[in-house]
Order: sequence, then structure tokens, then C-alpha cells
Amino acid sequence: MSLHSEHIREIEAVSLGGNSNRDETVVQSWLRCITQHKLDPAQSCEAYIVPDTQLRAHRQQSEQLIAIARSGLENLFRHVAGQNYVLLLSDREGVTVEFLGDPLFDNNLRKAGLYLGSEWSEERAGTCAVGSCIETGEALTIHQTDHFDNAHTPLTCTAAPIYDAQGELSAVLDISLLRSPQIKTSQNLALHLVTATARRIELANLMAQTRNEWVLRFSRSPEFLDVDPEAAVSIDGSGRVIGMTHDGAKILARASGLDWRRPERLIGQPVSRFFDMDVNDLGNLTRMRPSEDRLVFARDGNVLFAHAIEPHYSYRSPLAVPDKIPASLRRLSGGGDPQLAALQAKAAKLADKSIPILIQGETGTGKEYLARAIHESSGATGRFIAVNCAAMPEQLIESELFGYGPGSFTGALAKGRKGLIEEADDGTLFLDEIGDMPLGLQSRLLRVLAEREVLPLGASRPKPVNIRVLSASHRNLAELVTQGRFREDLFYRLNAATLSLPALRDRGDFDWLLDEILKKFKSTDGISPDLSGQARMLLKQHNWPGNIRELYNVLDVASALCEATTIEPVDLPDHLYHSASKSSSIHAAATRGEDSSARLSEALALSGGNISAAARLLGVDRSTVHRQLRRLRQKSAN
Repeated sequence: MSLHSEHIREIEAVSLGGNSNRDETVVQSWLRCITQHKLDPAQSCEAYIVPDTQLRAHRQQSEQLIAIARSGLENLFRHVAGQNYVLLLSDREGVTVEFLGDPLFDNNLRKAGLYLGSEWSEERAGTCAVGSCIETGEALTIHQTDHFDNAHTPLTCTAAPIYDAQGELSAVLDISLLRSPQIKTSQNLALHLVTATARRIELANLMAQTRNEWVLRFSRSPEFLDVDPEAAVSIDGSGRVIGMTHDGAKILARASGLDWRRPERLIGQPVSRFFDMDVNDLGNLTRMRPSEDRLVFARDGNVLFAHAIEPHYSYRSPLAVPDKIPASLRRLSGGGDPQLAALQAKAAKLADKSIPILIQGETGTGKEYLARAIHESSGATGRFIAVNCAAMPEQLIESELFGYGPGSFTGALAKGRKGLIEEADDGTLFLDEIGDMPLGLQSRLLRVLAEREVLPLGASRPKPVNIRVLSASHRNLAELVTQGRFREDLFYRLNAATLSLPALRDRGDFDWLLDEILKKFKSTDGISPDLSGQARMLLKQHNWPGNIRELYNVLDVASALCEATTIEPVDLPDHLYHSASKSSSIHAAATRGEDSSARLSEALALSGGNISAAARLLGVDRSTVHRQLRRLRQKSAN
């Protein structure tokens, strides 16, 4: 008898009341498939991918959750990288709205339904991890022949529910394998990882929604209370529960003898119904006291360690208030990056002053964009004139900058021509790549800045100008001064204030920047493209030597190449696609326990020596990389 036939016979026997060694969750799902969903175990059905327009609607409805969950999803994927797992985030209807997987197996994953847009509701796919998780509300593993449909029996899938702050099922997080060991217990670690990630996503969601209310976090261990709590509830000023994580709901339900499946009976109740405390006791549970002293006693006799986080009231210094930062400068960042926040605040304070500003940053970081934003925020009545000192031929730059009088040289216009400096009168002159300006012209520019007048070529009298000078360079101008390639007096004229733009690989608002750039590319029907989860991962792992300019060009081409409106890894440049494979090999090596120094060296080589990028490849933080480098140096010194 074939395995297929045995599988069908087992399901039929269960449907007739026969005994089974399967988990009760599997048995109950099989019965629902037959009695409620009217599915036939003998009739295999291929995986279903929803149409693109329908997928967009599902993703839009889940947009906020995806944004909050993204960091947790990527962290989980890094933990299982190199082991061929696929990560799916499905909404409450079972439609996959986010996907992370190895791009080398795209075709196989799509065929198996482990892909963006696949529907894994129990009604559609039969017994499966996502569908059964939606039905039961609990974390579980559906392993190989646990699946109802024979087409899915090679798969092993582990899923955990994600609940919203009101206690309602919001999504399901699943990690799956196309092939796996025969023993179901091989997925116990996967079950732990996916459950822990779902818990952290719920906590992040609760914290994001209740910044202006008390949040009470719980743990059974004081050591992990402040760093990785097990559950949380949010409490308003009157002491009533207004939100909770899933495990928080279970704690409340046990304490009061209620059912966590009826969250409406928990929300709105005073915290004193669940614990021997009220709102006035929350102040005693903050970090002002040692974690081992922060105990709460539940009404059912359970004792927990607790950490109360006070309502968030931000310190409103004049520069920190967003309304005090002009709109043109606010558009530089979507928030979440301390470096850019400080830069925006500083630029806002300098914008309406006549102080010269030197903008430093790598090629492509947006120096001209920042300069233009400062001009727009300055209130100047004149124009913004940008001059690229590196792109303009040396023999033309003088006449372009200073202009010329009638008949000054062969080929000159009969009436003469106004120079760019004069064009910027009452406005802003932006000198990009000022470090490439010839020394002779540096002297003339210094005179303009000192005398506030410009002398066109061939003219006998200077013209007064009122200009604000902003300059930029990717070079270290101080080093050029030391080398004699840049005038020291001009350097100090231009360098009254300095603004330094971070490299793209060091920005904390990378996701926001991706989404903002994608809005600029619209199809003929006016729809902007979206990024698959794996494509987004590849973009975030890249070192970006060309910074925002390089990112813009990559997305421009990918938008033109992508099918429908979703950019997949195959639409990205080959060097990004192949670097993912190298990154996966690093993760796999880490999983197998290969020599850490070799992995560190490879990661640094792939990232061009950039610590932040190397840390992302290794799945660790920057401080860990620095520690490993110090250890290697000490070892080589000995």
C-alpha cells in the first residue's frame, strides 16, 4: 500500500471515530476538514496564491503590524538562516502578507505555497500550521503527514499566533521546511523560537500603542524582567486594563477565573481585580527598585516579578519639537535615527542665519538635498544655485562662476553673461565637491566671501552680491589643507559650521527611506511597487558604497523589471543577489560552529571593512564585532 493510500485510510478511520496516535490538535483539525469544510483527503489540491490586487489589499490592512513586526521577523530569520527554513507572516484570514526565504529556492517555495500571497486557511488548505493556529489560537507544529492534504505531507510547519492589544487574533507567524527529519520533536526548537518571536512582536505592538499609559511587564525570573519579559498589560490613569499581550491575557484570566478567549471580559477591569495592588502601587514597581524586589501577587496566589513603565512624556526642548523643524528638513528622515534627528535640529537652528555651512558625507548621502532643504527653510528671497566643482571642466568653471563681460574672449556672448555667483544673489550658492576646486579659483572665491562682491571676467568694476554659501565634500578638507591642496583661509571661511550626513548603511530609518523612494516609481496605473520580505532583507544587508544614490538607481531598475507590483530578489542586481548566498553561508557556518575568526574575516571582507554591515551579516550587534576584533588583535600580539 502506498504512503498516499495509508494517509487517506488513516484520515477516513479518524472520521469514523477510530483511534489515532496523532496529537489531539491534528485529529480535531482533520474532523473539521471533513465535517465543516467538506474537504476530500483523496483529492489533492495545489497551493493557492491570491491574485496580486487581493494581496495588496491584505498587505495594506496589515501594514502597521508588518512595520512593527519586521525587526522581529528578520531577527528570527537570522537565527534559522542556513537551515532552509522559510518564514511566513499571515493575517487572520491565513493570507501570507510577509515572506522571508532563500531566493535560490523561489520556484520550489512558490509551488509548495511557502510564498508571499499564499493562503493557508484551514478551509482552503486543510490541516496546516497556519490554519490550525487560527482555529485554536495556540502555537503548534503540523509535521509531514499531520497535514490533511497529501500535497503538503513533505512539509513541516510550526506556527504561533500574534494577538493585538485588545486580545483578538491578529496574525500568525510560521516557519516551514520543504523537507525535514522524520521525527516531529525535531521541530521543538522551531516552536520555541517562533513562540518567543510572536511574544516580542506583541510586546512591541503594545508598547507602540500605549506610550502615554502605564505598562506593567511580567516575568517569572528577576534576571530577565527588564530585558525580555514574558507578558505585559497596559493600564490607564484610573487603574483599568486597556491592553495586553496574549500571555498577559492568560495571566489576567487565571488570576480572575475568567476565559482568555473572552478578552472583552478582561479589558476595562480594574487592575485590583487581578492583583493585590492598585494604580497607586505602580510607582513602586519601576526600575528605581531592584528587579528582585518588584513582586506582585495575583488573586489566584501566583507570584510574579513585575516592571512598571511610566507613561511616556517626551522632553520638549526647543529643537526637539517637530513643529520647530521646517517641513523641508523634516523630510530628510522618517524618525528613528538619533544622528539624523540631531542633524535636523542643528540645521533648523542654522537655516535662517548667514553662517557658512560645510556639509560632509560620503558620495550619494544626499548632501545637495540637505543644502536645498536648508535654503528652503531660510526664508531667502533669491534662488538656490548648485555648482558641482568636480563635474565642471577647469577651463569653464571660472567663467561659469564669475560670469564675463561683453567680448571678454573668443566665443563669448556679445552681451556678456551673468555668473552663477551673481545668479545666487539674495539666495544660496551651493558648492558641491568644493575639495575639487582648483587652487587659483579658491583665491577668487575667498575674495567674493570676504568682500561680498564679484568681478566678472573682462569687467573693470565688481558687482555687489548678497549670498549665503553652503559647501559640501566627501573628502576630508582638513587633510587637503595639510597636503597644500586646499587653502587654509578658505577652509575656515567655509567651515563656520559643519553638518555630517551618516552613510546609508549606518542609518536607523532604512525601511522608511526604502518606502519613500518606492513611492516615486509608479506603474502606468499609478501604483507604486512593493518589496517582498526577502528583497528587503537583501537590500538591508548590502553595504551601499554609493549610498542613497545607489539605492535609488537599484530601486528604479527593479521597479521596471518586477512582475506585477512586487519587487523580488530576482529583480535586484546580481551582486546583491549573490551576496545573499554568501551571507547565508556565513550564517550556516555560524550554525555549524566554524571558527569565529574565519567568519569574522569573511564578514568584514564582504562588507568592505564596515563594522555595522559585518555585524548585520553575522547577526550580532556592533559591540560584539568590536570585542571579537580586540580578541583577535590580542591573540596576534601574543
